[in-house]
Amino acid sequence: MAAMIRFRQALPLLAILAAPLEAQDKLRVGIAGLAHGHATGFFRTALTRPDVEIVGISEADSTVVETYLKRFPALDRARIHPSHAAMLDKAKPEVVMIFSNTFDHREIVELAAARRIHAMMEKPLAVSVEHARAMAEASRRGGIHVMVNYETTWYPVNEPIWRLAHDEKKLGAIRRIVTHYGHQGPKEIGVGPEFLAWLTDPVKNGAGALFDFGCYGANFATWLFDNQRPLSVTAQTHSNKPQIYGRVDDEATVIVQYPKAQLVIQPSWNWPVSRKDMEVYGESGYLITANRADYRVRAAGARQETQATAPPLAAPEDDVIRYLAAVVRAKLKPAGLSGLENNLIVTEILAAARESARVGRTIHLKP
Repeated sequence: MAAMIRFRQALPLLAILAAPLEAQDKLRVGIAGLAHGHATGFFRTALTRPDVEIVGISEADSTVVETYLKRFPALDRARIHPSHAAMLDKAKPEVVMIFSNTFDHREIVELAAARRIHAMMEKPLAVSVEHARAMAEASRRGGIHVMVNYETTWYPVNEPIWRLAHDEKKLGAIRRIVTHYGHQGPKEIGVGPEFLAWLTDPVKNGAGALFDFGCYGANFATWLFDNQRPLSVTAQTHSNKPQIYGRVDDEATVIVQYPKAQLVIQPSWNWPVSRKDMEVYGESGYLITANRADYRVRAAGARQETQATAPPLAAPEDDVIRYLAAVVRAKLKPAGLSGLENNLIVTEILAAARESARVGRTIHLKP
C-alpha cells in the first residue's frame, strides 16, 4: 500500500516487510494493565498465533486478573505480576502493549523507556498535553518508539482515502471532514466493570465520550492533513444520561478549524448503533465511508455516486502484531495514524475541546 507505506516511513525493502513473522523469532510482548476492555480482543488473537508470545502481564487488581484467567485458560498465571516495573524487569518484553486507563499511560511509558522497551497503548495517547509531552520526552531519552493503537488504523478504506486525496488528487483540496464515532454507551453495550469504572472517571479517562471517541476523528484528520496543527477548537459537551454518566459527557460536538478546512468531530455514547464512519469533502469531489472497507465517491458534476470496496491492506500495515514486529525489528519507523507526532496533536485537540466546553468559547491554539 504505497500511500500508507510512505506515511509510515518504511526503512528496508517492502519484500522484507511482507515476510511472514513465523519464519522469524516470536515477538515478545508484555501486557501492562487489564482495565481496558480491548485487552480481550488482543488475547483472543495473540493466544492463537505462532508469531507472538505474551511473556508477561501486569495488573494490580486481583479480581480483574482472575476474570481474565477464567476467560482465557491459555494464560500463564506464573507470568502475571502485580506491578508494571516487576513485569518489565522479569519478563523483558521487546514491546509492551498498554491496556490500562488512559491516566496511567504516562507512568507505564516512562517505566518502559527507562528499560528501552518500545510501547504501544490503546487510544487515546493521553489525558492531557502535559502527560503527552512527558511521554514524548521519555521516548526521546530512552530511544524507544511510542505508538497508539486505534481500531481504525487497520481499516482498508484508509488506502483509497489517502490515494484519492493526495496521490491522485481526485477530491481536490479538502475543505470539510465530518466524523461519526461511538456506540450506545459503554454500560449499554455491556463493558466490564473495571472498564466502565475508569471510562466514567474524568481524571482517568480525561473526559467521557469526548476523549473515548473524539480521538478517532482528530487522529484521522491529523493524518490526512499530514500532521498540520489546527488554528482553533470549539466544543460543546453534554450528558443526556446523567443517571449513568453523571461525572462525564456522553455527547460532544467539536469544530476544529484549519487555515482552509474544517473538521467536525461527533463522538457519542448515544448512537443507536456502533459507528466508525466519516465524510471527506474536497473542492472537486467527496468520499463517504460506510464501514472499514466500503465507501462511496462522487466527483463534482457527476450525476451519481460510485460505490467501491477497498482491498485488504498489505503486510505489515494490516495487523497490529505484524506492525509491531516490523517496528521492533527496525524494519519500519512508526508514523501516521499510530505515530507519536500525530497523537501529540490529537491530544492538543482533545484538551482544547475539553477546555472549550468548560469555558464556553473557542480555544485558539498557540503556534
